[in-house]
Amino acid sequence: MRVFFWLFTFLALIAPAVPAAAQGNPFRPVVLVNDLGVTGFEIEQRKRFLALLHAPGNLDEEAEKVLIAERVQMQAARAAGMVLSREQVKLAMEEFASRADMTADQLLVELANAEIEPQTLRDFVEAGATWRELVRARFAGRVSVSEAEIDHALSPLSDRGRGTRVLFSEIVIPAPPGQEPQAMAIAEQVSTLHGEAAFAEAARSVSAAGSRTEGGRLEWMALDTLPAPLRAVLEPLAPGEVSQPVTLQGAVAVFLLRAIDENGHVATLPQAIDYAQFLIPGGQSAEALAEAARVRAKVNRCGDLYGVAKGLPEARLLRETRPQGAIPAELARELARLDTGEISTNLTRDGNLVVLMLCNRERVLPAGTAAPTRREVANALINARLAAYAEGYLADLLAAAIIRRP
Repeated sequence: MRVFFWLFTFLALIAPAVPAAAQGNPFRPVVLVNDLGVTGFEIEQRKRFLALLHAPGNLDEEAEKVLIAERVQMQAARAAGMVLSREQVKLAMEEFASRADMTADQLLVELANAEIEPQTLRDFVEAGATWRELVRARFAGRVSVSEAEIDHALSPLSDRGRGTRVLFSEIVIPAPPGQEPQAMAIAEQVSTLHGEAAFAEAARSVSAAGSRTEGGRLEWMALDTLPAPLRAVLEPLAPGEVSQPVTLQGAVAVFLLRAIDENGHVATLPQAIDYAQFLIPGGQSAEALAEAARVRAKVNRCGDLYGVAKGLPEARLLRETRPQGAIPAELARELARLDTGEISTNLTRDGNLVVLMLCNRERVLPAGTAAPTRREVANALINARLAAYAEGYLADLLAAAIIRRP
């Protein structure tokens, strides 16, 4: 995202030294944002708050950056005549605390144990809630979603094309019961990062996914292999942009879109994958690959493999149908690249070359899960587009702000 590019530019022009008087008095301004001060006490409090949430990065720097951004957000809101009432702020605090099955008062007790003042939480919540209201008021009239776009998001997978593929990086932050607010706060910090290098560093630091060792980088994936809420967030992104936090089962994820290949439309419902594996001894040897080529020339569908395997040990041919989330990752990556009837020979197992064939993709609803409604899909698309407007608006506010050290 571009949000902190402007911030870094302005801070680079500011003398780094803090006057001795300011160092001795934590309530004196350390930074002035359009002549509105950010004190050392506020920075220290926000740093503790971020530490409690296990936020990535240099917390001294991050605390100051976030507070500067909040200053310009609140100034813009007040200039537009938007000020939340005490009751609205209280409700926002209760909503934030409820993510951990706590009341606001209970959350404040936890913060007090970490020597974090109640005002720190109030400022954090109020700034976020006010900014969301301002963005909605300013840009909602510009955002619309057509019935055709909703139909597109809900349409089943077409076998005429591979569908849209995306090359992206992921950060998956665990959110076990009681720790949802901490996970969401970390994800919100991550969503402000700009550039693949910063995203990769954060992935190695806070992500729980296996891709963390690769900086969160994944290979090309078809959008239809992802849950519908993720697709609704990823589709509006341009390469290089970072998504807003996405709530998953027991986790919160943030994605960086690195590239996109549009070659068809995308499905919405989860899949059960019907696939076959025909094993050829010899691994990736020339003889095994030649045999695989002969098999490929003989078969057009999975049923043809039974003729190829006739008279061979039963273990040479395996066909099964499994939910896409239950397929081993190595197989799932290969199957995601295939259309019905296509074959991959990239894998080996136990000294055998695996001739992997996609038989069919079936649209199913997971147990206890309802298909997304048109309203849910529309809201996800609208929220993603509002987030893009918000990013540009904040970048403009930071670019216009006078940020200096006293």
